[in-house]
Amino acid sequence: MRVLGIESSCDDTAAAVVEDGRRILASRVLSSARLQQQYGGVVPEVAAREHVMAIVPAVQETLRAAAMSVSAVDAVAVTRGPGLSGALLVGVTFAKALAAALKKPLIGVNHLEAHLYANALVEPVELPALALLVSGGHTSLFWWQDHGHLTLLGETRDDAAGEAFDKGARVLGLGYPGGPEIERLAAAGIDTGHRLPVARLGADSLDFSFSGVKTAVQDLARRYPDDRAGIAAALQEAVVKALVLGVDRAWRRVSVKHVYLAGGVTANSHLRAEFVKWGGDRQATVHIPPREYCTDNAAMVAALGYWRLKQGERMAMDAGPQALFPLGSG
Repeated sequence: MRVLGIESSCDDTAAAVVEDGRRILASRVLSSARLQQQYGGVVPEVAAREHVMAIVPAVQETLRAAAMSVSAVDAVAVTRGPGLSGALLVGVTFAKALAAALKKPLIGVNHLEAHLYANALVEPVELPALALLVSGGHTSLFWWQDHGHLTLLGETRDDAAGEAFDKGARVLGLGYPGGPEIERLAAAGIDTGHRLPVARLGADSLDFSFSGVKTAVQDLARRYPDDRAGIAAALQEAVVKALVLGVDRAWRRVSVKHVYLAGGVTANSHLRAEFVKWGGDRQATVHIPPREYCTDNAAMVAALGYWRLKQGERMAMDAGPQALFPLGSG
């Protein structure tokens, strides 16, 4: 079963062909991130315009790399939400037209759930498990019971982890996106003794909070304007520590064998190292996708689409994108 995946939820236009939910035949990502850098963030209208220009080339390049014609596609999977309304509309409209022309099934998937399926591109997912989704817009912890069954255990009450990196980067005068810039600067620094707060929201809570660390970064930057690397290292340490502690609290309750990480922030080297260390201490297997599949891509969309197709799901041709698309209702 060869599924063509299409992703256009934010500033990346992506296409991929994945066979049987596991084997990537080809994957392409055309990003407008450099264009967005001049604005210091993603401008929705600019993103939508770039998707319109990039979506056909992305699909054509993917099919060429997979050495297959579009007629050989068995199904089309597309990110239906959450994301930017205009950006999603481009991908959904294209996917609907293509599926109708090919007379092939159309599957609309949740972008956040798709991130978890980036792990399926490496090895079969073993469930039940804990799952941590951590990105620029979301920080959520799930009990992943089975395919299609996720229960939300905790989430951020304010800023997402990636948002904390982005805001910290702006305070430090770094570029966009902030996560890679914080990691780069932190690696160049030395431990200058800065410590930033890690929020605890009560003994029974599995929620996260990163607004306090953002404020603390602003204070450190005023007091130590010449130690940007030390502040970046402290910010990275505080965010990663909060995530590890949150997963550890959840693991103590359910004590599963497998923990899956997903989302753009999981490309961070310090985060990856700390979670691997945590897994060794707890005798739990921590699964993290390869870096190229941590950020937005269409292979994860195709992988989830395969499972949704197996469960008999289809997206109606009169259905549209969902900018708000909650995940984790069970």
